Amino acid sequence: MPSHALKKLSTSRLFHALSDETRLQILEQLRDGEQCVCDLTSAFKTGQSRLSFHLKVLKDAGLVLDRPDGRWVYYSLNGEAGEHLQVVADWFKASSYRAAKRGCCP
Repeated sequence: MPSHALKKLSTSRLFHALSDETRLQILEQLRDGEQCVCDLTSAFKTGQSRLSFHLKVLKDAGLVLDRPDGRWVYYSLNGEAGEHLQVVADWFKASSYRAAKRGCCP
């Protein structure tokens, strides 16, 4: 797969992961640092299977990292994902600026 196609795939996964309110709340919860899935389950007052689904989407998008320790898994934010988001935002901003300068009609 060419690198531009890979970037497109990872960008679409990133936006898919960010499109859900529960996943955004999980990311907010992880801003304070690494947390055990058991703590997240308690904080969200939900079943572990439902939370695990959302964590998998976040992990597949590269937004969170996981670290197994005994019978628990600990999750933390992936700083590199923030860099990817910044690149996408910069690209969008530059594209919007060029389009606005060009105008809509010749």
